[in-house]
Amino acid sequence: MPRTIKKRSDKAGLPPGALIHIGEQRAENVRIKIVNYDEAQFQELEVSNVEECLQFKDKPNNTWINIDGIHQVDTIEKIGLYFNLHPLLLEDILNTDQRPKVEDYGDYIFIVLKMLFYDDQENKTKAEQVSLVLGANFLISFKEMGGDIFDSIRERIKNGQWRARKMGVDYLAYSLMDVIVDHYFTIMEKIGEKTEDLEEKLVTDAQREAIRSIQDFKREMMFIRKSVWPLREVVNIMERGCSPLIHESTYIYLRDVYDHTIQVIDTVETYRDILSGMLDIYLSSINNKLNEVMKVLTVIATIFIPLTFIVGLYGMNFEYMPELKVRWAYPAILICMAVIAISMLAYFKKKKWF
Repeated sequence: MPRTIKKRSDKAGLPPGALIHIGEQRAENVRIKIVNYDEAQFQELEVSNVEECLQFKDKPNNTWINIDGIHQVDTIEKIGLYFNLHPLLLEDILNTDQRPKVEDYGDYIFIVLKMLFYDDQENKTKAEQVSLVLGANFLISFKEMGGDIFDSIRERIKNGQWRARKMGVDYLAYSLMDVIVDHYFTIMEKIGEKTEDLEEKLVTDAQREAIRSIQDFKREMMFIRKSVWPLREVVNIMERGCSPLIHESTYIYLRDVYDHTIQVIDTVETYRDILSGMLDIYLSSINNKLNEVMKVLTVIATIFIPLTFIVGLYGMNFEYMPELKVRWAYPAILICMAVIAISMLAYFKKKKWF
């Protein structure tokens, strides 16, 4: 099944808010990590069930609940019940084919992002949906799988040398978004290196396999563009300050994420233009090769035209052909034909026709 389309037939006919997981099925258990902190204290723990999260629900300090794995519907349903989350929001969390977006539910803000990573074994970019629920003093993050790139955020909070300990969970939400966007640059660097290598091969020696590589890279760019382009709108809406859950001090940081998003989008568009140009290079290289072959064949055919005339002339079956009786006629004709061929080659070389 294409990466840009995921199976939705299981939801056909169901009412809005029906909780069905749409995405890759996984066997591992859901992992729940909690970070509770403020300027004076820090607490980090991993819990085995959702019920243990309730003790942090009404605490005045900041609480970050990270859930790795959304394939267990009952876990997501319990989170929604305990934190009074809208059923449509829970439906969007379970649907991993969501477009990046932001929705304001009044008491909390719902944000959907796409975290990209490059699979070196399969040589293609993959995406993982990350959903954030930002409340007054809590942030819940939902990820499809483990392999957390947010560990650096936890470590900085733990060390206490980071401004997040003094600021609210809105700054924490910005930090998670910033890590995801910064990871886009890593993806673009890898694709950029491979694109440059492919371009070099096209210029030096265009092979038939190159057209497949170009099409693969074009699909990669379409996939990345689908994941990154809507993020500009998401950050722009948050930056406008439409919700009291985002403090004014966080706006400047959101503008920085917006700038990074624009840079990534510009890079994607640049690579798309380069790939389109590479297709033209490939077609030009193929035409040049064909022209070189046709040039050689034309030179050969042109040389053999007078030789064929001579051979055909003396191959006629007339009874009276004086040259046929001469003792040295055969070698003389061969020498004449050789002189003609060499003279024509020298003339073509002088004219730089080959």
